[in-house]
Amino acid sequence: MSWKHIKQGNKFPEIITVVIEIPKGSRNKYEYNEELDVIKLDRVNYDAAMSHPYDYGDVPGTRSGDGDHLDAFVLLDNSVFPGCVVDARPIAVLKMMDDGEYDEKLLCVPADDVHYNHIESMEQLSPQIFREISHFFEHYKDLKGKKVEVQGWGDKNEALAIAKKAYETYQAEGHE
Repeated sequence: MSWKHIKQGNKFPEIITVVIEIPKGSRNKYEYNEELDVIKLDRVNYDAAMSHPYDYGDVPGTRSGDGDHLDAFVLLDNSVFPGCVVDARPIAVLKMMDDGEYDEKLLCVPADDVHYNHIESMEQLSPQIFREISHFFEHYKDLKGKKVEVQGWGDKNEALAIAKKAYETYQAEGHE
């Protein structure tokens, strides 16, 4: 099945489908290429010490403010592989400016994992998770001489609203 055929389910935005592009610990920046309909190696991070703190991907059928699909982290006890499809529940959103463009990153927990079933809000997670993600984005482009401005975290309601808006924007582009 093509990535383009992955649809959000009837519980969207409370449960979203995320295609993992970058597994936790990777320095490789994989990214979905819409033209080729594949996940492609975009680049290797410049800084050898900077690796993704959690599994990271995008939400098919959405369009974010930066023109890409909406990005999402999924907190998984065991990392998965690029291209793996994960149903997840958004619980927070990181707001930031990257290369002058507004960019949001959802923070999610797996929808069907007994270790995370009790997590309903960002307050139930360790503050360390938020510090690690913020730190990663504040510094992952330092050696390229580029600046990323982390503007803070929004709660579950803000995350759901951003997911819904990104879905509506994609639909307005004429996609099914």
